[in-house]
Amino acid sequence: MDEGDAVVEKFALGAWPTPMEAAPRLAEAIGLRAGDLWIKRDDLTGLGGGGNKVRKLEWFVADALRQGADTLVTTGGPQSNHARLTAAAAARAGLGAVLVMPGPQGPPPIAGNLLLDALLGARVVWAEGASGPAGLTRAAEEECVQLRERGARPYLIPFGGSSALGARGYVEAGAEILTQRPAVRHVVTALGSGATMAGLVAALGPERVLGVDVGALPDPAATAASIVGELTGRATPASALRVRSDQVGEAYAVLHQPVLDALATVARAEGVLLDPVYTGRTAAGLVAAVRDGDIRPGEPTVLLHSGGLPGLFGHAEAVRRAGELLRTQG
Repeated sequence: MDEGDAVVEKFALGAWPTPMEAAPRLAEAIGLRAGDLWIKRDDLTGLGGGGNKVRKLEWFVADALRQGADTLVTTGGPQSNHARLTAAAAARAGLGAVLVMPGPQGPPPIAGNLLLDALLGARVVWAEGASGPAGLTRAAEEECVQLRERGARPYLIPFGGSSALGARGYVEAGAEILTQRPAVRHVVTALGSGATMAGLVAALGPERVLGVDVGALPDPAATAASIVGELTGRATPASALRVRSDQVGEAYAVLHQPVLDALATVARAEGVLLDPVYTGRTAAGLVAAVRDGDIRPGEPTVLLHSGGLPGLFGHAEAVRRAGELLRTQG
């Protein structure tokens, strides 16, 4: 029995199915035919600013309630979309939310996702000295111990919501995509903490899913492959997955020039707004895949928009660079 077998029903948080929108102007701008490209709008999931984590949180919240929890605890950086949506899911379910983030005591400037975390009523714990997913997880486990000592009943959601339980949401998303676009050849998605790609691979097969590494983990393909194995019951080597690692740039939180270019291209071609860490890198990976022939004209392609727009407003470098664009256009 895996971690999710005891969960009978999800806790409804989103609006399904999310739209599948044709993107003919973007397709032609990047070298595809007008009818080749669609955008799967998982930014329009309906809760707390939207995004892919809503699909995962439906499973986690159901499991938390089944276990009698009264507080959701999770981890992430100050501009974590997963943390923001965990806070929103907790509010919807009548639970408390504690978000464990790296940094010294006292918050950075309140903008983007942090602003929404505050409005949603989450308590942020600044874990000084904690770094990376493993360090944050240890800090979150310590916070859970303290919560229990105070009489609370915490439920710890893993970094990024990435486990076989959370990935069930993207098995369902893969089925939606097949219903909306049965002949799809490529689904391009961000590869961060692994579960979104894993669920899509479990539903669609590894040959149709292209993951664009965003730099969140040292070896995200191995993590995704492990989750695929749990979902399908079959060992899946990381080498079987299609992964691009050419859009990480200097670091996860640093804006990479091709990503800025992709943000502007998608916005100007289709009026669709992306974020500088996840969906911006995904679009940049799509552009690169078309340029090098991994995705060719005539092959039906879906770009997964996994949300994250609030993070754009909390990304100081992206705001500065966008301001430079505005001045050059004036």
